[in-house]
Amino acid sequence: MSQTSIIRGSHLFTVPGPDGRWAALENGAIFQRDGIVEDIGAYSAILAAHPDAPVVGSDRSIVLPGFINGHHHVGLTPTQLGSPDLPLELWLIHRLRARYVDPYLDTLYSAFEMLASGVTTVQHIRAGTIGSIQQSEAAAREILRAYQDVGMRVSLSFSVRDQNRLVYGDDAAFVASLPEELQSKTNWHLSRFEASVDEYIELFHTLRADYSGARLVELQLAPANLHWCSDGTLRKFADVSEKYDVPIHIHLLETKYQKDYGLKRTGRSAFEHVASLGIAGSRVTIGHGVWTTESDLDLIADSGTHLCHNCSSNFRLRSGIAPVNEFRSRGINIALGVDEAGINDNRDMLQEMRLVLNAHRKQGMDTSDVPTPAEVLTMATIGGARTTPFGENLGSLKVGCCADLVTFDWDRISYPYLDDNTPVLDALIRRATPRDIQLVMVNGKVVYKDGVFTGIDQRDVLEKLSAHMQRPLTEAEQSGMMLGEALLPYARDFYRS
Repeated sequence: MSQTSIIRGSHLFTVPGPDGRWAALENGAIFQRDGIVEDIGAYSAILAAHPDAPVVGSDRSIVLPGFINGHHHVGLTPTQLGSPDLPLELWLIHRLRARYVDPYLDTLYSAFEMLASGVTTVQHIRAGTIGSIQQSEAAAREILRAYQDVGMRVSLSFSVRDQNRLVYGDDAAFVASLPEELQSKTNWHLSRFEASVDEYIELFHTLRADYSGARLVELQLAPANLHWCSDGTLRKFADVSEKYDVPIHIHLLETKYQKDYGLKRTGRSAFEHVASLGIAGSRVTIGHGVWTTESDLDLIADSGTHLCHNCSSNFRLRSGIAPVNEFRSRGINIALGVDEAGINDNRDMLQEMRLVLNAHRKQGMDTSDVPTPAEVLTMATIGGARTTPFGENLGSLKVGCCADLVTFDWDRISYPYLDDNTPVLDALIRRATPRDIQLVMVNGKVVYKDGVFTGIDQRDVLEKLSAHMQRPLTEAEQSGMMLGEALLPYARDFYRS
């Protein structure tokens, strides 16, 4: 039996026009059947055509496409797990102290925050590959079970690496530079990376086949970064991507140290090098890209490669400010990612959009050529969709697209006063918070309404997560905590040399 509904609003922002602006359909409605948009028009006409369909939203609702978090890793944040904001390279060492968190509960924790801020699709990049391939597979299935239970759309990948696990240099050479009492402990840590690159590629094929019929699940590829991957590994991922037409998401040029590493290793920029190995083009997204050069940007634009802008992360880990205005001027597709956590240590996409809106303003009297609210909305919707395996089926509300959307309470946004000349979309992007969201729909199903998740008990999940984190530290967790602290000064010296 078909599942249908009508979503109405005072203003529907369905798709941007050729000029990039999102024109509103006033007093309009969307009719969806089994998760696909079938009809859009005036509310009166849609209701007359489908009189038996249930109606959600109201004549005071603002309707937008669901947001897409283009770059996500974990649930409990590094701050919650005891790691402060440090420069990225030191932060990664300190993160060795992170405790094990049940992947099902951890995933649900961040999914609650994302959905509550209007995110309907997430690119989940499973970072860290400690343990056997069987352990990674078990974690992947628990992550996907969590997203299925909460009703969120996901593209899952593993951030795979095969070298330089501690610093941007040879593991054995770094270990040899350490005091003798630290060498055995560090080698113990390195020995825990049991799974090979080929095993991860095989796991990708297994999961992709097993979830081929799941409408809310896709799999993609994520070679971790140039410094973490040998040329052979990068070629393998490029070959798989081309053969199966699967997207790649690669961290690249996040910090100055990564830029310097690329030049030292290859004699050219990191992007030029990975592009020479086949990692460039419309199937490839660069995560961060803070330290891209002018020639990089031209090559990225010419090749049709995408960029995912992780503004909060770049600020928090002192990586720099990505040249977003340069991305924009070249017509490069931009997605938005909240990464580990946003500027307020949560996964609030509305907050991330507002940060991006304000972070790239130029000094002076010229108010043109900076991101507009409409552009930021495009980044958070269509821009993100293009970086996922779901592609053009997401990010806008037009006939044939997925019925993934979010409705806002206009009265809450505009209360106690809003000048009539303030554009509705501008006001929403500048003012809306999660408390203003009425409902979130994924694949035609309302998964969040009036602050309540419809398919899962949020309080029960959070209580289980809290109880899980009260357990005593394991021996491995204690060792990781001590090692992360002990290695910090040696890692700092490595980058200073």
